[in-house]
Amino acid sequence: MTRAALSGSQFPNTKLWKILPLSLLLCLNFTLPTLAQEKEKLWRTLSVSGRGVETIPTTLAQVSLGVEIQGKTAQEVQQEAARRSSAVVAFLKSQNVEKLQTTGIQLNPVYSYTNNVQRITGYAANNTVSFRIPTEKAGTLLDNAVKAGATQINGISFVANDEAIAAAQKQALKEATQDAQQQADAVFSALGFKSKEVVSIQVNNASAPPPPMFLRAEASKLANADASTPIVGGEQQVEASVTLQISY
Repeated sequence: MTRAALSGSQFPNTKLWKILPLSLLLCLNFTLPTLAQEKEKLWRTLSVSGRGVETIPTTLAQVSLGVEIQGKTAQEVQQEAARRSSAVVAFLKSQNVEKLQTTGIQLNPVYSYTNNVQRITGYAANNTVSFRIPTEKAGTLLDNAVKAGATQINGISFVANDEAIAAAQKQALKEATQDAQQQADAVFSALGFKSKEVVSIQVNNASAPPPPMFLRAEASKLANADASTPIVGGEQQVEASVTLQISY
């Protein structure tokens, strides 16, 4: 009984060992060419980076202005700064400016030095806001903001509207892709190779660099000006970069 059981259990194993090499052989036959093709595809590729730049006109002024107050005590300084800032914000809201937001609130001691001794002589409060306004309205609005209580104009930059920037980004991406493709074609032509397919696409950048700030001035000078402050916009660049990996 024991021998019969052992004999019966060995038969399937013997048959399995006969089938197994054939299975391994078939597996290797299918796997090795695939690995070779993948290696060939990775080895025979060219990477090129293209750049696209779109220049669009700016239509909006990005303005930063503030209220600075100095006084003897922290409480009186903060209260006066809050009062004037509220008046300025109310005026800006009445002008329907865009993206109005507070960008800074500061209260700092003011020091004096006598015989190398430092002591507090008062306090200074500074509240700042930023907003956007159509460029052609910026000059008159700044003058009126000063009359409403602003004491500082920290800077102004010029930007295009969001829709124009989005459209320019798409166009810059197209230009960057075409630039990369043209570079690849030139290389393949010089080497006598023929491109096959794009195996990888990487968008490195598609953005509008932050515009520089201009026009830092004391509000008192603008308040005493005889005419409206002239504000003239300019142009903005939108950039994109694309990297293509092309097999050959």
